[in-house]
Amino acid sequence: MKNHDIVEKNVGLMVVLILVAISFGGLVEIVPQFFIKETTEPVEGLKPWAAVELEGRDIYIREGCHVCHTQMVRPLRAEVERYGHYSVAGEFVYEHPFLWGSKRTGPDLARVGGRYSDAWHKAHLFDPRNVVPESNMPAFPWLFDNILDGKDTAAKMSALRAVGVPYTDEDIAGAEEAVKGVSEVDALVAYLQQLGVLLQQKR
Repeated sequence: MKNHDIVEKNVGLMVVLILVAISFGGLVEIVPQFFIKETTEPVEGLKPWAAVELEGRDIYIREGCHVCHTQMVRPLRAEVERYGHYSVAGEFVYEHPFLWGSKRTGPDLARVGGRYSDAWHKAHLFDPRNVVPESNMPAFPWLFDNILDGKDTAAKMSALRAVGVPYTDEDIAGAEEAVKGVSEVDALVAYLQQLGVLLQQKR
């Protein structure tokens, strides 16, 4: 009881002990995740983004799509029934940064790949209300006019390889040519069309 009184009456000591308790608890929860196969190895068939998909992902981030759309289906019945198979850690091994999100102004996009045609996505991006009348998503008509030059794509791939994404020398060497002349809307649609396709069949 006496020791307890000392802690309660000494704010500085209490803060230090709280931080120690939180840190220890965090380590116990987080550290084991680095050694569990399910969280460190990619799901079967997972490949790094192709050059055009990588540029599409950067456009997705630039335009703030991740602010309104999550990319993580929680393992809850209502979520699985609406969006498909719940998300698993192995899908995100090559994600830098993660785009799980926390706000759903729009629907989750973790399993959107292959659900709609390229033409549907383009119409939706050009004027969302032409496709979904009740949508409050903004239009992105400039994506149809902007053309990629691919000058930075190889550097992006090299940076990702440095943190573990298995791009080959051939991938990096051919990146600029693969992207050059592609419209931003085509790159963004290419990125969307590969989201979650590996686990869709397990719905």
